[in-house]
Amino acid sequence: MNRNWAKVAVPVGVVGIVLLLVVPVPAFLLDVLIILNILLALVVLLTTMFVRKPLDFSVFPSLLLVATLFRLGLNVASTRLVLGDGYAGQVIASFGEVAVGGSIIIGAVIFLILVVIQFVVVTKGAERVAEVGARFTLDAMPGKQMAIDADLNSGLITDDQARERRAEVSAEADFYGAMDGASKFVKGDAIAGIIIIIINIIGGITIGTVQRGMAIGDAVNHYTLLTIGDGLVTQIPALLMAVSTGMIVTRSNAAADLGSTVSKQLSQSRVALLIAGFAAAALGLIPGMPIIPFFVIGALLVFASSRVKASEARQQAQRLADDRADREPKPETTEDIIEQMRVHPLEITLAPDLVDIVSGASDDLLARVKSLRRKVAMEMGFVVPPVRTRDSIDLPSSTYSIRISGVEAGRGIAPAGKVLALGEYLEALPGEATVEPVFGLAGKWIPSEMRRSAEMAGATVIDRVSVIVTHLSSVIADNAARLLTREDVRVLTDGVKAVSPSAVDELTPNPLSLAEIQRVLQGLLAEQVAINDLPRIFEALSLRARISTDAEGLIEAARQALGPALTAAHLDGGVLRVITIDPALEQAMLESMRPSEHGTQILLDVSLVEALLVSVKDTVAALEDAGQSAVVVCAPAIRPAVRRLIAARVHGIPVLSYTEATAAELNIETVGVIRANEQISA
Repeated sequence: MNRNWAKVAVPVGVVGIVLLLVVPVPAFLLDVLIILNILLALVVLLTTMFVRKPLDFSVFPSLLLVATLFRLGLNVASTRLVLGDGYAGQVIASFGEVAVGGSIIIGAVIFLILVVIQFVVVTKGAERVAEVGARFTLDAMPGKQMAIDADLNSGLITDDQARERRAEVSAEADFYGAMDGASKFVKGDAIAGIIIIIINIIGGITIGTVQRGMAIGDAVNHYTLLTIGDGLVTQIPALLMAVSTGMIVTRSNAAADLGSTVSKQLSQSRVALLIAGFAAAALGLIPGMPIIPFFVIGALLVFASSRVKASEARQQAQRLADDRADREPKPETTEDIIEQMRVHPLEITLAPDLVDIVSGASDDLLARVKSLRRKVAMEMGFVVPPVRTRDSIDLPSSTYSIRISGVEAGRGIAPAGKVLALGEYLEALPGEATVEPVFGLAGKWIPSEMRRSAEMAGATVIDRVSVIVTHLSSVIADNAARLLTREDVRVLTDGVKAVSPSAVDELTPNPLSLAEIQRVLQGLLAEQVAINDLPRIFEALSLRARISTDAEGLIEAARQALGPALTAAHLDGGVLRVITIDPALEQAMLESMRPSEHGTQILLDVSLVEALLVSVKDTVAALEDAGQSAVVVCAPAIRPAVRRLIAARVHGIPVLSYTEATAAELNIETVGVIRANEQISA
């Protein structure tokens, strides 16, 4: 019921204000409305003091418009009573008689002072602040949106958090834009107050002398006092609303209300309070000055400074106690020893001079690693285990090491204060020559101040955190199969069961166990095949497992199910460039295939195998020199064996079967042929 009443209260109030402009109201009702207007302005002013940020009072621009319209309606109603009846209620009469002592001059001076304060000081300043705030907020909006997108892409925030931040940025821009316009209401209200009081005085004197037959002096005294009283009862709330406007547009986002913030920040300097106290006492000693007020205020300031000193002493003692507690050796528990013994799946070890990159800044190593884990999960289909980061005095200066299950899988350098420049024209740049650890490109570590010069020279410049993260990404891709644990497979399987229960029920625990599923998924990851389409993989495995549970056959069944996705990853402009095997050689491979404990193997003459590998290596090198990439295609029966044979000599070249390469309609271009001799067809 209360909520329904709140929905209609404002619309009913606006309709009442409109009626106030055209329908006469009795004097007692006008008194109630004037009191309501004053208290509304007071509540709004106090609310602006207690909000922590402007958006907490986002309704203020609309409320300001309604309050301005309300005051103008009261002006019209009071003018109607003043000119019609010569009486506009007790509130206006009291302001005209008591507040200004019944003096026209005093009333006029007070009214003019209020107008000057509101129009020249408060309103003018609030209008300027609102205008600048709106301009700066709108100018900063694209940058804030880009920062939110960057945090989202790096995995620092979730989609819901990004959506909430975007809404807050948009609401902030709308608020300051609305305040820029709403400040014009306050300015117009001040101008309207001056015009209305002039009209009321002239109209009242005219009506008093012409229609009521009053003497000119009596008419001037009576109607001027009523008009000044009317002006004061509307101008005081108008001044409060103007101060509220200035208060809301000058507030910055704070952790506390205005009173708490002011008290905390004014008392942050004990010396300032102490000097101000002695200055007050010194001013009281000037001949003719009231000594008691100065001494009382000075004593209060000195007392406040002593309280600040005591507070600072308590805080310092607490900090020292916390430092001592941190330095005290803690007893080493069994759990601590076990944690130190545990081998972490993925670890980055840093030399002591590299720990500054783990700083909590926007581009620090931890944030970038978090982003990388999210990226790998989206691309490869499994969650990389948390990356432990620690320092080690055993590493040389500027060196980092990437470890998989305690074994070093990669090492590089990232000197402090330097960036890595990659390119052909680096001779003129000062720095230490190096080789980029992932792609083997020649580069040079140059001072950070030379970044712009290197970019102008055509070099690609990479910061040291990006070098480490790129190296880590490469190590993860090469060792994805090792990183996929049995527990990871269980979690992935449970996730598939939630959306496709039949695919899991038909596969595990019979005919395949989690260990066998893990072996298949590891085989796919070993060839850098994404496993994010697990329902399709599980369906293919369930069909193949009815025939055989041989790991190699299961992997090939899963690959065939993923055929379109496999080829899509290697397309270049809609074209799949392939390297085929000479038919005679391929037939010889088929005839020489033999089963083994680790899968099928091709048992050819050693010289023939060597010539084959040289042919593959030279063909791939020729394509790389031409700026092209390709995949090797062969018969499905020998694909696993060919892949193992080639991977031993040529790293990273994909091997597809004819079935996989033709799984989708696409253009296939043959760019090379592998032969059993050194002749290369390209």
